[in-house]
This record gives sequence, C-alpha cells and structure tokens, in this order.
Amino acid sequence: MRSRPGAVTWGWGGGFVATRDVFSEDKLAQLRGFPEINRVELIRHFTVSDADVAFLRKFRTGRNVLGAAVQLCTLPWLGFVPDEVTAAPAAAVGRLSQRLGVPMGELRGYGEREQTRTDHLQGVAAYLGWRAIDAMEWKGLDEFLFALAMEHDSPKLLFRLACEYLASSRVARPGVVLILKRVAAARARAREETWMRVAHLLTDRHRAELDLLLVPDALLGRSALAWLGIGATSSTPAAVKAELEKLTYLRRLDAHTLGLSMLPGERRRFLAGVGRRLTPQALARREPERRYPILLTLLAQSAVDVLDEVLLLFDQAVSGRESAAKQKLTEALAERARGGENRQQLLDEILSVVLDPVVGDEQVGPLLRSRIGMERMRAAWAARTERFAGAGAVRGGAARGRAGGVRAHQATAGGRGPATTGIWR
Repeated sequence: MRSRPGAVTWGWGGGFVATRDVFSEDKLAQLRGFPEINRVELIRHFTVSDADVAFLRKFRTGRNVLGAAVQLCTLPWLGFVPDEVTAAPAAAVGRLSQRLGVPMGELRGYGEREQTRTDHLQGVAAYLGWRAIDAMEWKGLDEFLFALAMEHDSPKLLFRLACEYLASSRVARPGVVLILKRVAAARARAREETWMRVAHLLTDRHRAELDLLLVPDALLGRSALAWLGIGATSSTPAAVKAELEKLTYLRRLDAHTLGLSMLPGERRRFLAGVGRRLTPQALARREPERRYPILLTLLAQSAVDVLDEVLLLFDQAVSGRESAAKQKLTEALAERARGGENRQQLLDEILSVVLDPVVGDEQVGPLLRSRIGMERMRAAWAARTERFAGAGAVRGGAARGRAGGVRAHQATAGGRGPATTGIWR
C-alpha cells in the first residue's frame, strides 16, 4: 500500500509530527523504491530454481513471466515489492532474463494494469509462503514496538526493527507512513507507561523538590541541575572537594535510595540522557508527565555518576600523593646512602689513628682534632638523629594523605550545595 507523502503521525511528546520529520522526502522515496544491489544480494536473491521457473511459466507471456520473476525475487530481498517493478536494478533483471530466456526489454510494458501486478504479487506471495498484514499481525507488531520503545526511543531504529520483524514473520511490509504511525503510537504508549510506573514516587513535596533543581540558585550562580552536570577537569584537592559537595547534596536528597527498577535500564539511560541534553528552562516548560520521569532518572543516575567520579578523583589524588611520597623516600634513602659512605670514610680515618701502635693514648685526641677536625665529627653526630626522623616522616606521608581525604569528606556535610532534606525514604 502506498502512503501519502507529507502525512502526519503522533509524536513522542503528543501533537502531530510530519513524516518528513523522521525521514526526508528523498529518504521516503528510497524506502518505497529499489535500492542499489550488490553482488552478494544479486546471487542470493535473484537465483531461481527449476521449481521457481516452472511456477513462473504459468504466467504465459514473456512480459508477465519476467515481471512475476522480479516480484518473486524482490519480496524476500526487500520484504515488499515496490510499485514500479520496471525500475528493478538492471543487473537483477539481466540475470533473470538470461535464466528465463526472456529479453530484458519485455519488462518495460509490465504492470500497465495495476490489477495485473497485484494479482501476480498475490500469487507469488502465496507460492513463497508470505502473507499480507492483517489485524492480528498489526496487534503483534504493536506489542513488539511497544516493548522496544520502552528501551529505545529512536523512530528510525524502531522503523528498521519493525521491518525486520515483519520480514522474519514473512509478512509483506505495508506503507512507510503506516509503520511510522505505529512507531509513533508505540513511543507515546511507552511514555504513558513510564509515567504510570513512577507516578507513585511523586508526592506534591517530591515534585516541588524536583522543580527546585531547575531554579537558579544564588549561592551556586546557576541551577542545581546545571551545577550537577559540571564535571571535574583535574584531580586537585579543590576538584575532589567540589565533587564531594555534589555527592553530599545528592545524599541529602536521598537520590542514592531512589528505586527505579520498574523501568528498563535502557529506558532510564535514555531519560537521563534527555535530561542532560536539555537546558533547565526547556525541562521546566515540559508537561509534568514528561518532566518528572526525566528528573527522577537524572537524579538517580547523577548519584551513581558523582560517586564514581569522587572515587576516581580520590584514587587519582591519593596515587599522586603516594607517588610524591615514594619519590621523597627514594631521595631520602639516596641521601642516607651518601651519608653512610661519608660516615664509613670518617670511621676509617678515626680507626687509622686509634689503632696505630705508634700513636700513644694521650696523642689520639689531639691527632683526631687536627687531622679530622671537630666540625666534621660534630656534623656526623648531628646527622645521626636527623636521618631516622626524616625517614619516618616520609613513610607517614601517604597515610596522612588518606586521612586528610577522609576528613575532607566528613567536612562537606555543610557544603556549598543548595539546602535540602532527604525526601525519598
């Protein structure tokens, strides 16, 4: 069945949407006609068996035989047969012409009477085991599209999957606009079902709290929703603290306790994605049945995303502190090794005097002071106490970093986020 160009269908948000908003006029023409054919498709779909040839000979004249052959091969290939059978790819017609022994030119006059082409298509469909769509098939398609629309909202994707569903059931595809109407109806039904599943979570207080997400906050300089959407660009302490403030704000809202398991995961991700793409002003203008499910899923997803971001930033910050501590420890150990060599050299010089049998006991002290010097010996003695204190301080750096991070998290209980209270428990 051919659909009227420019017809309208129901859109996701209610109201009419022209089919050209889904597909352009050029794309609609392509969907109704023959596409280009590749070699694999040519061999797979335009190779007729002896039984097929015997069936086609029943159409008597060469024109009808070749025209029916094109329909016989096109139906399994495209899932439907375009109105202009004579516009079939030349390579496909040539292959059939050679197999059937009918000149390609015979196809030019095929289907001058529309009834002839329709009667042939009915016979071909019956021979192949295909059928036209009926009320039961429409109902099955509606349920199939509704289940998909709960997870995917793209009309083009739903249209393609609907065509695949019909082809797998050996049901000839109806007009493009007819399918687009079913797609639009499935999307609208999915929106209504989404609202029904989350409406019990939305008391008047809950709605007011969600609406506050869209209102500019003087402390933040923007709406809370826009503030939550600003991600960290580094793992500095300030960036970690900013993310912790978001996490604290979401915890005060009890966003982490929102139970949205009644919605499929793909549906939740789709709604959260819509919320991220739209501005707070655009969301505020949407009707409640669309606005609140988006805000609910966005709030729940933000609780997960911000927590992941906090853990990632904290891990990066601690890793940076540990790397710096390890570098300091390496430098301290290298300095200690150099000091050990100096002390060993000093000890060798001292022992060379003390153990010299020629040097008397009363001469040891004066010789050490004159050969080595009191300043050098005092410096070696002072370094003895410093090296142990320095090594202990470096080893404790990473632990203090972790403790500092925990204290920073605890300190954000009264952070910059908008004042609010837990409402979802």
